[in-house]
Formats: sequence, C-alpha cells, structure tokens
Amino acid sequence: MLKSKFEHRLFLRYLRLLEIQKQRPSFEYLKKIVRAQISKIPFENISKLYYKKHFNLKQLIDFELYLDGIEKYGFGGTCYSNNFYLNQLLSWLGYEIKLCGADMKNPDVHLVNIVNIENREFLVDTGYAAPFSEPLPIDLLYDYTIHMGLDRYIVKPKTNHNSQIELYRNGELKHGYKINPGARNIGEFQQVIENSFKASATFMNALLLTRFDNNNFVVIHNRTIIETYGKVMKKNSLGSVEQLASVINDRFNIPEAIVIESIAGLQMHKNGWS
Repeated sequence: MLKSKFEHRLFLRYLRLLEIQKQRPSFEYLKKIVRAQISKIPFENISKLYYKKHFNLKQLIDFELYLDGIEKYGFGGTCYSNNFYLNQLLSWLGYEIKLCGADMKNPDVHLVNIVNIENREFLVDTGYAAPFSEPLPIDLLYDYTIHMGLDRYIVKPKTNHNSQIELYRNGELKHGYKINPGARNIGEFQQVIENSFKASATFMNALLLTRFDNNNFVVIHNRTIIETYGKVMKKNSLGSVEQLASVINDRFNIPEAIVIESIAGLQMHKNGWS
C-alpha cells in the first residue's frame, strides 16, 4: 500500500475530487465512494490515447498524473487505472480489499476489486463501463440483476469459486467476464497493460466514454451517443470530429482541443461497447 506523506496527500486529494470526507470503513461509506466514482470519474479511453501520444505511454499512469487528468481535463480511465487506484484508496481507508484479474476472451485482461465487509464479499468494478454504482454481492444463491436501458447485467452465483458477470443487450448475451478470486498485485498485469497500448488493441481503435448517475446514463461509442433519462432513451449519430469533440466537452467536460488532439487519426473500426 502507498505510505509516503506525499501519497497520503494524494489520497486526500482523491477524496476531495470525489467530494467525500475521510471516514472509518463501513458498508454505507463504501457505497458512497462507489457511487461518487461512477458518477464523477468516467470510464473513457481519450486519456489513454492522449497519454500515448504525449508520453509514448505503455504502462499504467502514475497516481499523481491520474488525479491531474481528473482535475484538469475531466479524464477518468479504463479498468486498469480506475480500478487500481480505487483499490489503493480503499486499502488506505482501511478496507479489506483484494485486486483480482478477470477473464474475457483472454485470461486476466480485466481488473476488478473484491471487498470483504460485514462477513460478505462484494464486487467493486468501476472500470467496466457499466452501471455498477454500488458494491455488488458475489456470495449469491441466485442471480443478481442490474437493469439500465436495454441492458441487463447479471452477477451469477459462484461456480468452482469463480463469480461470473454477463451482459445482455436486447435479450442477447453480448459480453461478460469471469473473476479469478486470488489476490494479485498490479505488477502481474504489466504485460496485459502494455498490450492494451498496441496499435491493434481495442482502445487504440475505438472510442468509448460512459457516465452513470442514478437512472441516467450517457455513452459515447465511436460516433454514436446514447443517453437515457429515466425511461426515455435517445440515440444519435455524430458526424465530424469537431461535433464529436463538442458533445464530449458538453457531456464529460473534457476540453474540445484535448479531444481533437487525442482522436486525430483514430479509425474507430473496433467495438469497445459490445
């Protein structure tokens, strides 16, 4: 766990960005943190594209740069930064938490957190571009379902100690992952993270930003924007890069110039929103 005085100040800064005061660990406080993270710090890969261009970044950004991106540019991150730094924050706050890998099409390409509190295990995943706005129980006897728009996310009861999440869109199974429950350290994912910066990687060839707040959400996937407010859903196409940058600035507060610079040359031919 990060221990220096400098890093202590960074954790307090993180809480300030979440607009949360430091408290003793409790389940209610955990719920408050997760809700704040999902609503204030988006899943997005513009920062990934931006830092790759500026620093030729091929690994996880450091903690201070992560917070700088949130504060200065409205950035968040993908699963690696969003879930790892939340893991570090919760550990610093005193939660019993472990970092775990999860399998998608390939082994251990996703990171999640498992928190043990009040003698129960909960999944905390703020890096799946999903409406997981509270800790999700994984010590289940029956399916646990989250609805959002046309999507249905199901946390399945454990099979051979592994929890599984399934995403159904319009009733069709589209995506998901299986959690590997062993505790890991971030160094074990060095190659996976490096691979995510390769020219052929999904988020080097697609654009995805999501923000969830109660029953409302906004998703920008490549040149499409999907917004739901209560039971009303709107879907529109975005034409030029300038229009895309303007809408991203309006919905996510990421500066237009940063967006245009980051997505220049982006082909958007891959599907980051399965």
